[in-house]
Amino acid sequence: MDFDVNALIRQLIIQVPPLLFALTMHELAHGYVAWRLGDPTAKNEGRLTLNPLKHLDPLGVLAFIIMKIGWAKPVPVDPRYFRNPQRDMLLVALAGPGSNVLLAVASAALAHLFVNLGFLPFFFLQPLVAMLAASVWINIMLAVFNCIPIPPLDGSKVLMGLLPPAAARSYAKLEPFGFFILLALFYTGAIGWVIMPIIRFSNSLLLG
Repeated sequence: MDFDVNALIRQLIIQVPPLLFALTMHELAHGYVAWRLGDPTAKNEGRLTLNPLKHLDPLGVLAFIIMKIGWAKPVPVDPRYFRNPQRDMLLVALAGPGSNVLLAVASAALAHLFVNLGFLPFFFLQPLVAMLAASVWINIMLAVFNCIPIPPLDGSKVLMGLLPPAAARSYAKLEPFGFFILLALFYTGAIGWVIMPIIRFSNSLLLG
C-alpha cells in the first residue's frame, strides 16, 4: 500500500491545532490552580501562558501522530506551598483533565451550531467542523488517558489525594516505575483495550 503524504498533511492540518490547544490548556489549568492555591512555581517558570511552545513535549506530540495518544511537558508543582498538600494536589491534578472535558463539550457545541445553522460558506465550514470534531476526540483522549491511576499521570495524583496519607506515600513510590508500566501496557495493547471504548462512547455521545 502506498503511503499517502497528502492525506497525512491534511490530517495534521486538521488535528495539530486542536492538539496544541488541548495540551496547552491542560497544563495551564494545572499551573493556574496550583498558583491560586499558593504555589508560584509554574508562574515563575513562565508556564501560565497560552504559548504552546512552553508546554510541548516533542515525544508526546510524536506519540500522538503515531499512536493517537499524546502528552505535554508536565507543569512543575511544589506541594510545600499548599495549606493542605494532599487535598490541593488532588485539585491541581483534576484541573488538567477537567479543562479537556470542558473543551470537548465546547467544541462539540460549536460543531453542532455550525452544522445546524450553516451560515458559513461550505469551503470554510467543512474544515472548521472537522477541526472541532478532532478537538472533541483529542480532548476526550487526553482527559481519559490522564485519568489512568498510574504515576505520573493525573489519575495517580487524584488517587493519592483520596487515599489515607500512609497509603498515598506508599503508592507514590511507584512513580519511578510508572513510565515502564505505561510502556508495557502500550506494548500489550492493554491501555487501548481499557480506554478506547470510553473515548469512542464519549465522542459519539457529544457528536451524535
